[in-house]
Amino acid sequence: MQMGEGVEWGLHCLLALAWLEEHTPVATGRLAEIFELPPEYLKKRLQPLVRAGILASSPGARGGYALARRPEEITLMDVVAAVEGREEAFRCTEIRKQGAGALAEADEFGEPCGIAKAMRRAEMAWRRELAAQTVADVMGLASGGAPARVRRFYQDITL
Repeated sequence: MQMGEGVEWGLHCLLALAWLEEHTPVATGRLAEIFELPPEYLKKRLQPLVRAGILASSPGARGGYALARRPEEITLMDVVAAVEGREEAFRCTEIRKQGAGALAEADEFGEPCGIAKAMRRAEMAWRRELAAQTVADVMGLASGGAPARVRRFYQDITL
């Protein structure tokens, strides 16, 4: 499974908006400039976060994006689920019932196979880890200069 870049863009935008909290809402064009992205591309990437209640979007000349919740209240799993959906990465299609499996007794397949069980455990561990980390946690992991660099860049593009 490969996660789409929308998750990465979404998380970076959430960090930037948290660091620019006193300037929010931040216009789409200005937020896009921070990452050198086309505004329409970024807007499409952020819409799932708005629908999920992670970002707030306001229209108009003074509109733009702002966090809809505090960074401590937004988990990485919230972002992944908003952008990628809630479907599990591994979906068992019961291929064990084909070929030689077609000859098995019907009750042999009453429970998921070992592969499905192992994949489910791994998926749940991944989801628990993402649910345990918030945007605030990631802000704490950012390089020391990142918040100031984003603020300085934002100030420069607004002048």
